[in-house]
Amino acid sequence: MVLLTLGAVQNMALSSGGEYVTVRSALVVVCGLALLLGRRLWWWLAPALTTVATGVWGWPVLPLFLIALFDLADRRRIRAAILWSAVALTGNAVLRPATSLWIPQQYGVFLFLQLAVIGGLWMGSRRRLVQALNAEVEHLRTERELREQAARMAERSAIAAEMHDVLAHRLSLIALHTGVLAAKKDALPAPVVERLTLLRTASTEALTDLRDVLGALRTTETLSTATPPAPALRDVEEMIEQARSAGQTISATVEGSPAQAPAAHRLAVYRLVQEALTNARKHAPDASVDVRISYAPPATLVEVTNPPGARLTGLPPVPSGFGLIGLRERVEALGGHLSAGPGGADIWRLAARIPHPVTEQNGPDS
Repeated sequence: MVLLTLGAVQNMALSSGGEYVTVRSALVVVCGLALLLGRRLWWWLAPALTTVATGVWGWPVLPLFLIALFDLADRRRIRAAILWSAVALTGNAVLRPATSLWIPQQYGVFLFLQLAVIGGLWMGSRRRLVQALNAEVEHLRTERELREQAARMAERSAIAAEMHDVLAHRLSLIALHTGVLAAKKDALPAPVVERLTLLRTASTEALTDLRDVLGALRTTETLSTATPPAPALRDVEEMIEQARSAGQTISATVEGSPAQAPAAHRLAVYRLVQEALTNARKHAPDASVDVRISYAPPATLVEVTNPPGARLTGLPPVPSGFGLIGLRERVEALGGHLSAGPGGADIWRLAARIPHPVTEQNGPDS
């Protein structure tokens, strides 16, 4: 804009005998400033000034007038662009200045006016398309973040509900056994009876608090799903047998006993194997799956691998869900690590390691 304004001032000086400091030059500078600040001021100011200058003096102001038409077309003000063009050409036709736009040129002035309008239309459409695409990408990114957050919250709710089942069972056993011992208080020393009464009271109160805090989760999940929730401690081998009976080829290796791992680890192992088998059925239904589980200290290990299956023609691709996000949330909550992705040449691998909690019987060096 600065170069075009200086060029217009020079053209105006050449047409007025070489005088730069004139009213014409000042008006050209005002037109240039209006074009620069036109988007922040009134949109019609710059086109009106350039139209008047072009209608009175003709081609010296034509570059600025073309920029004004370009900006109008870019803003989708086609009628205004046509109106200002007609006013400028009419003013030149009536006033007939020495630098009129009606003076025969090699290409004609209409070509420049049309190019300015067409270029403005294209630029405006492209800018609006880019803005729409950016808004759509931002919307999809926000939607995905919300879905990931919902998946994490759902997994946390499931963990809380399962822990409610496990802890309620353990606290009930403590309350039961302490109650039985307290019933035989005649054969026990008074301090022991006092401690047993304290344990029974504490376990009963803890069980009540646990049910008050987490019991609603089970009710909410039951109301929001069509099927009732499964038991908290599930059998992984039973699930693998069910998948085999459905036609899935699975080889399973289990080291150690599930009793060697905490209940939370067994729940996580079930979820991990379940998600891995589900993904294999969706994305590689004809591929064999290798499942390896180790419950032995110092960590619970899970590894599920499968090669890519043959692509089924005629079927749409299965969309990916957010199961891995929930699994990673569960494993990290237990202090472990989960990795899922290509594990080598033509192998998909899901692996998790969950360290056992450090106790007196299971020290850091065991």
